[in-house]
Amino acid sequence: MSYLPASVFFNQDVKYLKGAGPQRAELLQSEYGIKTYGDLILHFPYRWVDRSRFYKINELTEEAPFVQLRGKIKTISTAGDKRATRLIATLSDDTGSIDLVWFQQIKYLRETLKAGSDYVVFGKPTAFNGKINLVHPDVELLATFNETLSGNMQSMYPTTEKSKGRGLDSKAFWRMQKNLIAQLPPELDECLPTTIINQTKLISLRQALIQIHFPDDERSLITARYRLKFDELFYLQIQLLQQKLVRTHKSRGRVFSKVGDLFNTFYKQHLPFDLTQAQKRVLKEIRQNTLTGHQMNRLLQGDVGSGKTIVALMCMLLCIDNGMQACIMAPTEILAQQHYTSITALLRNMPVSIALLTGSTKSKERKHILEALENNDLNLIIGTHALIEDQVVFADLGLAVIDEQHRFGVQQRYKLWSKSKTVLPHVLVMTATPIPRTLAMTLYGDLDVSIIDELPPGRQPIVTHLRFENNRLRVFGFLKEEIKKGRQVYIVYPLIDESEKMDYMNLMQGYEAVVQYFQQPEYKVSIVHGKMKPADKDFEMQLFVSGKTQIMVATTVIEVGVNVPNASIMVIESAQRFGLSQLHQLRGRVGRGAYQSYCILMADYKLSVDARQRLQTMCNTNDGFVISEVDLKLRGMGDIQGTQQSGNMSLRLADLPKDKAILEQARQAAINLLETDATLTQPENKVVRNTLNNLAAQKGNWGKIS
Repeated sequence: MSYLPASVFFNQDVKYLKGAGPQRAELLQSEYGIKTYGDLILHFPYRWVDRSRFYKINELTEEAPFVQLRGKIKTISTAGDKRATRLIATLSDDTGSIDLVWFQQIKYLRETLKAGSDYVVFGKPTAFNGKINLVHPDVELLATFNETLSGNMQSMYPTTEKSKGRGLDSKAFWRMQKNLIAQLPPELDECLPTTIINQTKLISLRQALIQIHFPDDERSLITARYRLKFDELFYLQIQLLQQKLVRTHKSRGRVFSKVGDLFNTFYKQHLPFDLTQAQKRVLKEIRQNTLTGHQMNRLLQGDVGSGKTIVALMCMLLCIDNGMQACIMAPTEILAQQHYTSITALLRNMPVSIALLTGSTKSKERKHILEALENNDLNLIIGTHALIEDQVVFADLGLAVIDEQHRFGVQQRYKLWSKSKTVLPHVLVMTATPIPRTLAMTLYGDLDVSIIDELPPGRQPIVTHLRFENNRLRVFGFLKEEIKKGRQVYIVYPLIDESEKMDYMNLMQGYEAVVQYFQQPEYKVSIVHGKMKPADKDFEMQLFVSGKTQIMVATTVIEVGVNVPNASIMVIESAQRFGLSQLHQLRGRVGRGAYQSYCILMADYKLSVDARQRLQTMCNTNDGFVISEVDLKLRGMGDIQGTQQSGNMSLRLADLPKDKAILEQARQAAINLLETDATLTQPENKVVRNTLNNLAAQKGNWGKIS
């Protein structure tokens, strides 16, 4: 998304820029989505290099940062064959020599590199077979080096292999940006009101755009990046806050005016344990929401096992007490079935009619459920995506609970929301993947957020250990001891799409090894994986749930939805291949009973730095919020774009884990602005209104959906 002010200059076609032209313009559009001057100027450098310092080859170590060398390329050769072919150039200076290695663009580099010529080389030192080298470094003839230098800081631009192969490399971008910046209008319009620029002591937009591409020094670069990150985060926040403003003041919602017999009877007679203070606090927040007459759109965060489902159930009873229907939508049949089983048991002997609707529901039963739902003979329906099919019609939907929100697309949630014929139903979104506050402010800035941040009393923390292959027999011995105490065990294998055949073989080999070690009749083993027929899967699951098998060998199909209080051990094979949030979800399948529970992470000896940190984090803490912070720092913005399904996030510079202070300052500026001018009609805020209109034109508006 572009936050630049709308102007004739920024809307010009990039093909008219010196250094671009029609052919390169086609490549810019196909590879980078760059069509205009505005798109190009927002193609920011990914690194700025201090080109004033040259390292000597004998100074280099594996721990060194990106370095710049000056030397002569002595030899150029290729090694390996077919896909493993690599180009090796030996660079020498007066202290020694180093190999420069490329696995791509070999043909192009063979034709352009010249043995016997002096080069400036830039790259990150790595070690291979005990020898330092540079893999895929940037190289430039020393004779032309000073051409691309302005000051001591040089910008390096992100490029694709295809564009580099056609001459559109970082240096080409540098030259185009230089030509573009030279044409910047001297009086460039701002995209922020003057009051905000002055209050936050930001440099001008024109100055920021110049300094981010051609910084005078490091301080100039820092202030430019701060300004442009602020712009991004300000407009992200103001969109979210406007949506929240519209919802809280204009979207009519159902009023749950009374706390009735169902709620009170359940609270006094059917609750299996006392509510925690956190659960009571969240219930109070939701209760107050449902009295306002405006639609509730609330995110309920809670760690695995914190009691979100009980809170959701009590909210649904509140809804039913007020004469309306409630539903809960889960992402998988297993989880929907689990909710149905547990809720039915909790509401035993209470006058609440409940049904389960999934893709597996038989036609005759489905017809009966749909009629009861439309005739208001059904109070509560639990289901999967089947709930959003056109033939599902509610008589009076008052509350929709959505479990594991990130697994549903925005349109799917919208279809459920639109099932109410008149006033919008309240929406309660539950997630068991705790979200750091920084991320919640951004991804869910238009939702009210409730957090259950304590576990029910009596829950013992799960003990987590990292073990390697040479510990396997000891691990198996430990499992035998626990099974003798009457406990049950999960052994989980990864099944990742891109290597599914190999993973499936590993799963079956692992299953055979487990069966061989834990021999019948003393031990019985179930197996569950995604390739099984649903009926076979359910049969194996039930064997384990009923205690007829002591060990469940499975893929991540058990990540959600299985609740076996007697299962107290989780063994995760190839744990280094799982993400932190997935490891945390898997671990949450145990520790649901009164017994001490264990999670054993089996991993390869050779672990990357990130993998080791992930696994060590799991061993050090059970706190999902701590884990999510580490996960966000390790992954950076990797998955976050996918999580934000409403299309509001398109951050070019800002990095949420690192830019908390800027985010909070931008959010506060947006709050202050809307408090004084909610409709953005004051003359000084015209620039904000115009920019928002420009942004709205760039994307469809799914943003107002939870």
